Amino acid sequence: MLAAHADRERAVDVLKAGFSEGRLPQDEYERRVERAYQARTVGELAVLVADLPQGPSGAQPSGMAPTPPMVPRTFMPAPALPPPTNGKAIGAMVCGVLTTMSFGLTGIPAVVLGHTARAEIKRTGEGGEGFALAGVILGWLSVAGWAFFLLLFMIAGVSSSSGT
Repeated sequence: MLAAHADRERAVDVLKAGFSEGRLPQDEYERRVERAYQARTVGELAVLVADLPQGPSGAQPSGMAPTPPMVPRTFMPAPALPPPTNGKAIGAMVCGVLTTMSFGLTGIPAVVLGHTARAEIKRTGEGGEGFALAGVILGWLSVAGWAFFLLLFMIAGVSSSSGT
C-alpha cells in the first residue's frame, strides 16, 4: 500500500520519540528520518519504526494477517563489546598459578599485581576482576605457606638447641 504524507509524518514522530528517549543515536535517527521521507509504501515505514516501542502503528489493511516486520541489521543496535581485560590482572593470575611450580617465589608478585589490578579495575572499569582476585588468593596462600614453613623451621631450631 502506498504511503501518504500523514503516514510518513507519523513514522517521523515515532522516530523523534525514540531519539528523545535515547533509543536511537543521532546519526541513525537522521538516516531513518531521511529514509522515512523517501519511503513509498507503508511497509517501508513499518520497517523503519519496527524496533521502537511506539511503532509500527496498528493500521493493517483488512484481510491481511499481522506479521512482524523484518528489521534490517543496519537498524539493530551493535552488540556491546566486553571491556578489555586489565594486564596486571592477567599477570597476577599467571604469578598465582606459577606459585606451585616456583615453590612460592611468585606469591608476592601475585599479591602486589592482584591488589594493583583490582584498584585499576575499579577506577577504569576494565575487566579481569576474577583474574586479579585469583592471583591475590593464590599469592596469599603461597605467602602463608612460606610463613608456616619458616615458623616450623624456627620451632625445630629452638627445640633442638634447648634440648642439648
